Amino acid sequence: MNENKARIPVWEKYVLSIPEAAEYFHINDKKLRQLISQNAKADFVLHNGTHVLIKRKLFEKYIDEQLREI
Repeated sequence: MNENKARIPVWEKYVLSIPEAAEYFHINDKKLRQLISQNAKADFVLHNGTHVLIKRKLFEKYIDEQLREI
């Protein structure tokens, strides 16, 4: 990887990979994959070929809404 390339902090990224999202949200990656499979058409899920990405702000909103229902 190019050493001169600036790394974007995870809290500023628009989309997160599964490992990044698991670490950022403190959710086990298996649980995160389960949430994605149960909500495959949700706004926070982005499919890029075979890769699944999480739209960070929309997933934050989804979590907040789920917690309000508890």
